[in-house]
Amino acid sequence: LQKDCKKNTTTSTSGQADKKPGASGRVLASHAANTSEFPSIHDQPIVSEFLDVFPDELPWIPPVREVEFNIKLILGSEPISKAPYLMAPIELKELKDQLQELLERGFIRPSVSPWGAPVLFVKKKDGSMRLCIDYHELNKITICNRYPLPRIDDLFDQLQGAM
Repeated sequence: LQKDCKKNTTTSTSGQADKKPGASGRVLASHAANTSEFPSIHDQPIVSEFLDVFPDELPWIPPVREVEFNIKLILGSEPISKAPYLMAPIELKELKDQLQELLERGFIRPSVSPWGAPVLFVKKKDGSMRLCIDYHELNKITICNRYPLPRIDDLFDQLQGAM
């Protein structure tokens, strides 16, 4: 889910409009399971040259980095924990399977955080289900980064004579 700071709207990866009247949704990313349609990452010349840098699978949660990512929240915000959405039995089984796989691969770990967001599934083109997390409530209390964009004519002035 992504918050558009200018319009103060939230969009979801579901590809379907939200259930509220007047709300809209859009697909932020898509991926087809049939890799024959798309070139493999290993077909790229730079990847072929440095295969040791591009592993096929990530083996664990990344280590603590020098720069830690954080989300700035409105001062005084309380932790948000929303109730899970109702799911069909097939979705519950898929959720259990996907969470188990992510745990086994080391991509996630059990949490006792007071924060929680509901999950939902979106059917992919190949019929499998994509796990999506609904961060609408978190987006409402997130402070958006606001960086001024340079003017295009200023950029052209800087580039003039650079070649």
